[in-house]
Amino acid sequence: MNRELLLASKAWPVTEAVALLRRVEKRPPAKGFVLFETGYGPSGLPHIGTFAEVFRTTLVRQVFRRLSDLPTRLYTFSDDMDGLRKIPDNLPNPEMLEGHLGKPLTSIPDPFGTHESYGAHMNARLMAFLDRFGFDYTFKSATECYRNGLFDAVLLKVLEMHDEIREVVAPHLGPERRATYSPILPISPRTGRVLQVPILERHLDRGTVVFRDEDGSLAEVPVTGGHCKLQWRADWALRWTALGVDYEMAGKDLIDSVRLSGRICRILGGTPPAGFIYELFLDENGEKISKSRGNGLTIEEWLRYGTRESLMLFLYQHPRKAKRLYFDVIPRHVDEYQALLEAYPQQDEAQRIGNPVWHIHDGNPPVEKLPISYAMLLNLASVVNAETPDVLWSFIRRYAPEAGPETSPRLAELVERALAYYRDFVKPKKAYRAPDPRERAALLELRDHLAALPEDTPPETIQQEIYEIGKRHGFTKLRDWFRALYEVLLGQSEGPRFGSFVAYYGIANTRKLIEDALARKS
Repeated sequence: MNRELLLASKAWPVTEAVALLRRVEKRPPAKGFVLFETGYGPSGLPHIGTFAEVFRTTLVRQVFRRLSDLPTRLYTFSDDMDGLRKIPDNLPNPEMLEGHLGKPLTSIPDPFGTHESYGAHMNARLMAFLDRFGFDYTFKSATECYRNGLFDAVLLKVLEMHDEIREVVAPHLGPERRATYSPILPISPRTGRVLQVPILERHLDRGTVVFRDEDGSLAEVPVTGGHCKLQWRADWALRWTALGVDYEMAGKDLIDSVRLSGRICRILGGTPPAGFIYELFLDENGEKISKSRGNGLTIEEWLRYGTRESLMLFLYQHPRKAKRLYFDVIPRHVDEYQALLEAYPQQDEAQRIGNPVWHIHDGNPPVEKLPISYAMLLNLASVVNAETPDVLWSFIRRYAPEAGPETSPRLAELVERALAYYRDFVKPKKAYRAPDPRERAALLELRDHLAALPEDTPPETIQQEIYEIGKRHGFTKLRDWFRALYEVLLGQSEGPRFGSFVAYYGIANTRKLIEDALARKS
């Protein structure tokens, strides 16, 4: 890959990597490597938002490694020492968790019964899907970092600079919280809960804080060794300082927190990382995705209906734009990925760098061409009410006789996913309607015209005649004509390129489809 072309690219992972390169060239990291970090709050099951941060950070890291010989690492950091504030709606055994509210996630039993703690279970789920996608990362647990002494030196600095840190954060809190705020959260020696209580005394000589415990008694604990943790803005700054983080992304809702954490990081003697602010994903109703509500898609749900590459394309595109993340975005991204992949071999080097598949596959996308789109598979499944792959393969072979599960494993994967999507989303919503008089006349002409065509008529020829029939029947907006075809013949408001559909489904079958629709009463 030509370095100059790479440096000139406007693809967002490239512009991020170039900015980071300029930063580290001015101030090479003393630790000997460039550290990328992502954060995960394991209070709920990992969702695509969590995955997105790791994937997008990896894209920047991949480009950086092409531009620099400096070693790089990616830490995926879990805030598993946070206290559980509320029980997510999508977890089993919620009654068992009730008595553990406020405790660190790694001190709470696993409601699934498979790991040593709640936090350990969520961490395992995170690592499982990161490993499934082959990410190169090092997992870091907040609990381990607090308890094994990795954070001790910076925690003592927090104790020393307590009032300066407090002055940074306090103006951004409500009056009541401001009066009692401390960046240090002691863990109760009696109940094991993470406490948000006033710090009554600080003893720099012995590295401890004094506070009033839940039973009203005074308690003194070290700030080191896992006896305390930090409020999350200070906690973020702690990580940046102790680990020497060079790059970390954050969601748009954390812009103010990034700024405040950066100020605290400087107070602690660290340098805030470079970063990238991305927009948030929205659910089907346009609301922010929440782990506790479980209103986002899981990785498993996306992969039931779409390919892993389609998910990566969704995450790659427009990271600074709020995007609706729901099941109905999957088919379009499956087909868009395939179109970009098939365009790649014909592109020049600069165009390839701008093609998302270059980034998805770290500069080496596979050569692959499919004879049929995912959208077409869905529509074939819809028309024939397909329940098994064999039904779809019989139509695929009309247009691609050599295709089969053994010779086309990629296509076989799409067939299985299209059937699942059809069963779960298309079939329950099919709603046919009768044609109006103009539509009926146009459909009759289309049926009769198809009767004169041989079965092997090219889809382009069929498509052109469909256009002409629509025009002859007064459809000044041809999309209204095609919408009528979809609603009357397929029972849905959207559909495939109709000439291609006829070629796959067969001319005789399509004529029968029209006749059945014209005979339908409603």
